[in-house]
Amino acid sequence: MQWLVVANWKMNPGTAAAALSLFEATKKASEKARNATIIIAPPAIFLPRLRTSYRGKKVQFGIQHGHFEHSGSYTGEISLTQAKDAGASWAIIGHAERRAVGETDEDVCKQVVRALTLKMTPILCIGEKVRSASGDHLHFIKEQLRIGLADVSPAKLGKIVIAYEPVWAIGAAEAMQPRDMHEMAIFIRKTIVDTHGKPGLSVKILYGGSIDETNAGAMLREGDVQGLLVGRASADAAQFAHLVSAIEKA
Repeated sequence: MQWLVVANWKMNPGTAAAALSLFEATKKASEKARNATIIIAPPAIFLPRLRTSYRGKKVQFGIQHGHFEHSGSYTGEISLTQAKDAGASWAIIGHAERRAVGETDEDVCKQVVRALTLKMTPILCIGEKVRSASGDHLHFIKEQLRIGLADVSPAKLGKIVIAYEPVWAIGAAEAMQPRDMHEMAIFIRKTIVDTHGKPGLSVKILYGGSIDETNAGAMLREGDVQGLLVGRASADAAQFAHLVSAIEKA
């Protein structure tokens, strides 16, 4: 199994020099990974410099967020077109931290379509804030998938990755258990099959809630996922190296 590992640096580190240092350390860990494809999503301002400094093939690059319009009067935004030109071939879309500041499912759908048009790989993030005994969170996730993939044809599903990030598990004392992730993966695939047919069975799913070297192996072995969306641990060189080592043993 070739796992997908997406390193979302978020708004870290604070300077270009620190970003280069973190990248060098991340690159060394990544080049030792025989069973994983590593995608680094740094702050957009650092992307061109990191991309042009890299001559290898083991590491790929992504953008943490990109606007669906090609260009225009959107102060402070970066378009997916610009991200592609800067060296990103992957796009994180609909992350919980973006949704928290007003990004809608409709916005997410437009970004997914734009990324596919640009031949980038969309990483569509979904996940509930709270888990309810009544199952309301399942309806919430179903709607995120229904709207987020509304304009995607079944033939394009193989070019999309779904990242499940249970917001309630991020920073919690106890992370989500692999058996619970396994059940969620079944639900995600069934939901996509209901709207897009059999191609939904082969959609790649990542787990993205408080993941580190202590739980990565079990999540990959038992969670029915094809990789991980890593946040905090990816911005620490030592933690990420330990994480990659754990993935190699999965």
